Amino acid sequence: MASFVIVGAGECGARAAFALREKGFDGAITLIGSETHLPYERPPLSKEALVAGAGPKLVAAAERYAEAGIDLLLGRTASRIDRSAKHVVLGDGTVVPYDRLLLATGARPRALPGTDHGGRIAALRSHDDAGRIRAHLVEGSHVAILGGGFIGLELAASARKLGASVTLVEGLPRVLTRGVPPEIAEIVANRHMAEGVEILCGAKVAGIEGLPGEVRISLEDGRVVSASLLVVGIGAVPNTELADAAGLAVDNGIAVDGHLRTSDPDIFAAGDCTSYPLPLYGDRRIRLESWRNAQEQGQLAAANMLGGEDVHSAVPWFWSDQYDMTLQIAGLADGAVTTVRREMGEGAFILFHLDGEGRLIAASGIGPGNAVARDIRLAEMLIAARIHPDPAELAAPETKLKKLLAA
Repeated sequence: MASFVIVGAGECGARAAFALREKGFDGAITLIGSETHLPYERPPLSKEALVAGAGPKLVAAAERYAEAGIDLLLGRTASRIDRSAKHVVLGDGTVVPYDRLLLATGARPRALPGTDHGGRIAALRSHDDAGRIRAHLVEGSHVAILGGGFIGLELAASARKLGASVTLVEGLPRVLTRGVPPEIAEIVANRHMAEGVEILCGAKVAGIEGLPGEVRISLEDGRVVSASLLVVGIGAVPNTELADAAGLAVDNGIAVDGHLRTSDPDIFAAGDCTSYPLPLYGDRRIRLESWRNAQEQGQLAAANMLGGEDVHSAVPWFWSDQYDMTLQIAGLADGAVTTVRREMGEGAFILFHLDGEGRLIAASGIGPGNAVARDIRLAEMLIAARIHPDPAELAAPETKLKKLLAA
């Protein structure tokens, strides 16, 4: 009987395990995870789970793994892959043999050098991290956040809901520099400032000092930010050490082909830890840290581990909820030459990004609640269809995007 092993018990790994069963695999499935929690979704950690202090939002209850015959090895770490013997060695010396192996090892927050200064420096990646951070987010406390990306800004919004004051420090000239147009980033920044968040852009950190009851962040321009906690949100690093030590190709992540195979045909990789070629963008190699991407690649890896030849071609998609605003982005806009704006009413709008040949390559939207969700979903479909739309029709709110798709 064949044995499939999955290293990484997050969203991607768990979805892949269930997908193997759904696709008819009747061999052994072992899912290995370093956390003791059952596999859970990470997006709520910076939003509702942090505000409410609720338990993790599980991918599936424990009984579902038992019913599916998935052997969960939680609180266990894979320390080595022996490709010639085709087994994974765990930290306690346990050997787990495989016929096919999936690496879904995810990513970890990029850390600052040095210590945690008495436990007053934190990062957010796990449910336990969220609990430690939440303990500091109380009425009258002051939290500093280093990094103005999605995680930092979502944390800032959650901290304000809990009554903590917030200073956000960003080294670049604006927040959300990675993949978010300036027009949308400005709206997000203004809303945070209206909610009482202090945003310091272009601020370089000169030093960090841990003192009794506080942490002090000295900036190069002489300013000093004092807080009860510093949360670092300066990006993530793919967990490639296991693959690298096994001699697999690594290129800003575990390098896979369009089928999610690594340089070893019996080892696949998926999710935040991988870089892969994307056909929609000329097979440009990218790495995505995205909830939907983890789900999609988990499903695709399962199919291809069973002999499928499907290629990952989904349009990249991101979203962020902050206060009552939702930001959604479909596609990759960094190759855009022309941007077309569509007003949606009530302050919502979508920016459509076209390349030099007029092909729609991305769409970025923001608005209250789900104001842009439907049209961003249609924009995803238009991007996937590689259409060259009339910019005037994109700009006109009365033009239905579904009509452009049908055409």
